[in-house]
Amino acid sequence: MPHNFHIANWQKTEQHYYWRIYRWTRANTNSRCGAPIELHSDQGGNFESAVFQKMCQILGIRKTRTTALHPQSDGMVEWFNRTLEEHLRKVVDKHQDDWDVHIPVFLMGYRSAVHVTTGQTPARILFGSELRLPSDLKFGITGDAKRIGKVTSTDLEEGLREVLAFARQRTQVMSDKMKARYDKPMNSEGFQNGDLVLLYNPQRKRGFSPKLQCNWEGPYKIIKRLNDVVYRIQTVGGPRNKMKVVHLERLAEFGQRLCLIGTIRLRWMVVLRK
Repeated sequence: MPHNFHIANWQKTEQHYYWRIYRWTRANTNSRCGAPIELHSDQGGNFESAVFQKMCQILGIRKTRTTALHPQSDGMVEWFNRTLEEHLRKVVDKHQDDWDVHIPVFLMGYRSAVHVTTGQTPARILFGSELRLPSDLKFGITGDAKRIGKVTSTDLEEGLREVLAFARQRTQVMSDKMKARYDKPMNSEGFQNGDLVLLYNPQRKRGFSPKLQCNWEGPYKIIKRLNDVVYRIQTVGGPRNKMKVVHLERLAEFGQRLCLIGTIRLRWMVVLRK
């Protein structure tokens, strides 16, 4: 179940902000669902701070992180944030200072809506029954809500097992479909140690249009293939250059065609100067 929170007083010290993140995680997520086995996040300073790392160490949580400029690694969170933003865009006032007031109502609707992937509502997967909504007062109570007083713990356990099995089956089917779509245009073979590649690294420069600037830089050398889609690379030129860990999607083969593009561009610059 997604949790949302609002951190105010950004003017306070950075260390105090990290402590607030730690206290919120301990008071909300850990107290409701218990300490997770693994926690996956982006590379934000609030999740990479010494305070947060210490909390993970004390609670026995394995901390993992995404690679830079690859939000797909947090795909589920990014999709949820997109859904939340679309809802808030419709209900906030013109000053946009009341967005946090609308979050609880949105979460109630989100948790009681059938998810496309699982075919179930988040509430049913977590609690074994549907939520009672304000609309039930007008249109009547759903069948699941009527049975709450009659079911035993054994019935609830069996129902949860059936719901979870169905949700896992649906999730696996959707996951296989998404993987097939994702792998179709991808470089399935990847790169080998020692290969030269270009790195996609868009940067905003003052006075330049981001639509016209080149976002590829290099060449880089593949130092090590960490897994199927993550590589450690280093700028060609010296062993002391800083290494980077990047996703396969940000790499392209440093081939003759790309070199010719740079040569043609350089020739045009010479012609224009003349």
